[in-house]
Amino acid sequence: MSLPDLILRPARAPDAPGLSDLIYRSKHSNGYDDAFMAACAHELRVTPARLIASTYWLAERGGTPLGCAALRPHTDTVGEVHAFFIDPDHKRQGIGRLLWRRLHRTAMGQGFASLILDADPAAVPFYEDLGFRWRRDVPSGSIPGRTLPQMTRPLP
Repeated sequence: MSLPDLILRPARAPDAPGLSDLIYRSKHSNGYDDAFMAACAHELRVTPARLIASTYWLAERGGTPLGCAALRPHTDTVGEVHAFFIDPDHKRQGIGRLLWRRLHRTAMGQGFASLILDADPAAVPFYEDLGFRWRRDVPSGSIPGRTLPQMTRPLP
């Protein structure tokens, strides 16, 4: 799939503020109120340290971030999809699929046997389309008492 003028590249430290804004807007577009968003703002923030701990890819057009995905080791054989967000005005345009292909190839190249992720409930259908399946419910990293579906997918 080719998307006109879209650049897919590794994210760098100067990209952190733009990625944080993109992620916040994407999450907010799932219908969460301001109190919820404030509670998870820290967890959603991209920092230079987080860019080092994970491999982030940035999809951009004309210097504007339109999507991002991040992969980090969970164990020696399991990779964790740590972030996967698309600008709300650019969803359903193929950006997520493009990021997925890059993430998948990288995970395979790193020798992971499977991937896991903690999914926002609104994103479960997208992840299911990519071959992920529910594994268990896990506590939210931001909201006490809230659980998220943890999903897994074998590789290739």
